[in-house]
Amino acid sequence: MSERKISFGKVFWPSLVAALIVSVLGSIIFVLIVGGFINGLSDFKTESIALKDKTVLHLTLDGDIAERSSSKFVKSQLSFNNNIGLSDLLFGFEKASKDEKIAGIFVDLKGMNCGYSTAKELRNAINDFEKSGKFVVAYNSGEMISQKEYYVASAANLNYAFPTSALEFRGLGAELMYFKKTLDKLDVEIQVIRGKNNDFKSAVEPFFRESMSDSSRVQVERYLNGLWLSIRTDISKDRKISIDKLDEVADGVLVHRAEDAVQYNMIDKVKYRDEVIEDLKVKAGSRDELNLFSFEKYAKKKFKQDQILNEVSDPNIAVILAEGEISTEGDGLTSKEICKLFQDVRKNKSIKTVVFRINSPGGSALASDEIWREVKLTNKVKKVIVSMGDVAASGGYYIAAPAARIFAEETTITGSIGVFGVIPFTGNMLTNKLGLTFDRASTNKHSVLTLNKKLTDDELSFIQEEVDQIYDEFLKRVSEGRGMSKEAVNRVARGRVWTGKDALKYGLVDEIGGLKASIAYAAKNAGLSDPTVLYYPLQKEDVFEEMLEKIQDEEFAQTESNLGVSEDLKYYYEQLKQIDKLNGIQMRLPFYVKYN
Repeated sequence: MSERKISFGKVFWPSLVAALIVSVLGSIIFVLIVGGFINGLSDFKTESIALKDKTVLHLTLDGDIAERSSSKFVKSQLSFNNNIGLSDLLFGFEKASKDEKIAGIFVDLKGMNCGYSTAKELRNAINDFEKSGKFVVAYNSGEMISQKEYYVASAANLNYAFPTSALEFRGLGAELMYFKKTLDKLDVEIQVIRGKNNDFKSAVEPFFRESMSDSSRVQVERYLNGLWLSIRTDISKDRKISIDKLDEVADGVLVHRAEDAVQYNMIDKVKYRDEVIEDLKVKAGSRDELNLFSFEKYAKKKFKQDQILNEVSDPNIAVILAEGEISTEGDGLTSKEICKLFQDVRKNKSIKTVVFRINSPGGSALASDEIWREVKLTNKVKKVIVSMGDVAASGGYYIAAPAARIFAEETTITGSIGVFGVIPFTGNMLTNKLGLTFDRASTNKHSVLTLNKKLTDDELSFIQEEVDQIYDEFLKRVSEGRGMSKEAVNRVARGRVWTGKDALKYGLVDEIGGLKASIAYAAKNAGLSDPTVLYYPLQKEDVFEEMLEKIQDEEFAQTESNLGVSEDLKYYYEQLKQIDKLNGIQMRLPFYVKYN
């Protein structure tokens, strides 16, 4: 039997045409949908929040918690990603504690994603809210209750969990991946250049080692133990369980499910959601229906209103939010944006002091130095107080160094004062695996520096000198900013990572505390009796974002007519997306079935 061949063109061109059709029709449908939104919201205006008496705010922690809130429409999914910022959350807790219409808060944990310092700030906000005499009920309702989710939930007056949820409580651990053997098989050699004595700068070890160095193991175990002690201490205080007992539970893996945790007083009761709702009715004093209102919507609306008002009423404290890897431009924490914000703050005559919130593992040395200079210039005329988030290490610490005072949580990862460079040599791989060879011509001895030619000893020494010079500059910057000798800085530097608690001990930070504590100190230090805080980047009225939030509101989205979008239109859009997946030969029904 002869084999039947299918030409490339018969597969490629139909697929290409289908993809183009999907793209064009998808864009048309997107425009129609947005048009429907606009028609349905033609009379939309920014509105204030009207709450009923005995309202319970419903806080759902089921995604990323960033430093600032953001909403982004994803047209391919006909939905939008909506991240809540820590600043909004903290402001929401503070406002809710003084709002007479709010009886309490229902914290619903379903997959929260953040660092332990952010989690600690949420716990502190819950504890402060409870001091108002109002209640907080936490409900762990996911398939798996993570240790971090439990850590936050344990701060609440009452801590419930879904009956069949698994609960993770086994302590902290870290697993590192090493690539040396893989690189050896590929004939790739990594040339690593670290700053002088930077033996703790272990980020590069996976490229030339097969396991942790002694230095790496020491620092990893040190900060894991420090974090674990802080976590157990907080849980012990709120749940009235000894620290040793919590360690016993973790060591023996005594808790597998939520119902196991009840035996050790880690959780009050296991309950189904309707049972939790009934309890909330009782606690709120509601006779009939429970008045639930989105905490996220409440917090974001209150925060935005506050910021818009503060911007035009002579603000005296600026809070600059900086999050992500440091680079000159692009996404994340960029010197292009942050430097501009510091320049704007210096020009704003009403601003008397600045809080610089940093949540960054570092990045570009050049970008870090650009930001460092702006912090230093600003600190000369308006004191800069740094608030460290989950991590402010390496470049993240560099940009904090010139501040007048540095705050960190006990669980903050900081330090890592060090420098490194990584230069792969790929010549052997390309020659041995692919048969490629290279030849060169040059005017001078070192004119050609390429990944396909191994660096000579002289060339390595040139780069080593540059790295050492940058490290020496790093030490000088920290020495100057912290009022320490360069030798003293070097003893706690060498690339070593510290927890906020250890950093306080060794003089790298000044106080333990979060964003609220940093702002309070800044106000007191500047002698401000009536602090008015303005966050940067500035909050702007975004009509489209407001529309999206309105659409997300359950009450608004209950009926199709409110949106002005046909369900059939959505259905056909989904089918178009399926066509986009038809690559190559298919074994599929020749039609789609829709059940009404």
